[in-house]
Amino acid sequence: MCLAVPGRVESIRGEDPLTRAAKVSFGGALKEVNLAFVPEAEVGDYVLVHVGCALARIDPEEAERIFQLLEDLEEPATEDHA
Repeated sequence: MCLAVPGRVESIRGEDPLTRAAKVSFGGALKEVNLAFVPEAEVGDYVLVHVGCALARIDPEEAERIFQLLEDLEEPATEDHA
């Protein structure tokens, strides 16, 4: 199973479609990501990233939905098993 995480494109460098890269923000942490699979990506877009490669652009609402799901996974269960 693979997990792709959404991030926001903060800056882009390069013109060659195979080596074009972006600084992508993941909750404030910036990582360099290859944009070969999403040549249409622009600064401000949200992209799904897996192993350093952006796989797809997603709309901001979808990114927010994924952020909320990931946050929900971090919350401890509150059920009482008494």
